[in-house]
Amino acid sequence: MTATQRPRNHQPLGSLSVSPLSLGGNVFGWTADEAESFAVLDAYVAGGGNFIDTADVYSAWIPGNKGGESETVLGNWLASRGNRSDVVIATKVGAHPDLKGLSAATIKSAVDLSLTRLRTDYIDLYYTHYDDESVEVGEFLTALDDLVRAGKVREIAASNISAKRLEESLAFSAREGLARYVALQPHYNLVSRDTYEGELADVAARHGLAAVPYFALASGFLTGKYRPGTAVDSARSGGALKYVDTDRGRRVLQALDTVAAAHESEPATIALAWLAAQPTVAAPIASARTVEQLPALLAVADLTLTDAELALLNEASA
Repeated sequence: MTATQRPRNHQPLGSLSVSPLSLGGNVFGWTADEAESFAVLDAYVAGGGNFIDTADVYSAWIPGNKGGESETVLGNWLASRGNRSDVVIATKVGAHPDLKGLSAATIKSAVDLSLTRLRTDYIDLYYTHYDDESVEVGEFLTALDDLVRAGKVREIAASNISAKRLEESLAFSAREGLARYVALQPHYNLVSRDTYEGELADVAARHGLAAVPYFALASGFLTGKYRPGTAVDSARSGGALKYVDTDRGRRVLQALDTVAAAHESEPATIALAWLAAQPTVAAPIASARTVEQLPALLAVADLTLTDAELALLNEASA
């Protein structure tokens, strides 16, 4: 499919074409078992989504897990549905407990294990999960270029990297004629703007990188279900609760409620639409533990905020 043939609202990401919402796979094999994960994945694709994000480390933080559980669930789903060519699979290297860092040897071992778990012979988008400043950019970029040349990876991207190292990486790829980063996965949302805006976003814009923000809903806070005095049973509630009693958190929730009411929409949809409207952003990442959580996320594809609404949200989140 060429850029001119992209489905409605799909964004270019290097040679790839991705839907406006990237489905986060961190919950697969964690808060969603395989059957629940399959149901969410089926509903996501049925709703027009094609961009699924995971990592080799998901979900090593759970007692009894070793990492790779999410990739395994996703690989089983791909095999059972026979739809590999219809979806864009992103995964990451560098944070698995047994394969940390970005040495060439680590990358080459990790990619083969990810391919095995994903039950595929290629990864569409391969991220360096965290920068490893003990390794020269030339070492890991040459290793990643080897993967692209071998057909194991289609495009490469970076997450959790400084503006300086990102600029250095892009310069090295250009100078040496190697595969270059086409996307950046930053921590970015309405209550965490300085984690991307500024120097890092400027580098992305200057070099034409697509941003695919993680924590797009601030661990669920921007869904609006976390309010002062309200208890929520969620494995991620700790991450969301830190915003509840802050001035910015209260301002943002009020603004989200106002804009959501105007669109007869959910706060989560508005929060994602705000992200989607930001310069460089191609597709925010959000995860769903159940099928019932998906409609509010997928609705971002059909919602456009007015300039006044964007200004209201910008002021509330400043």
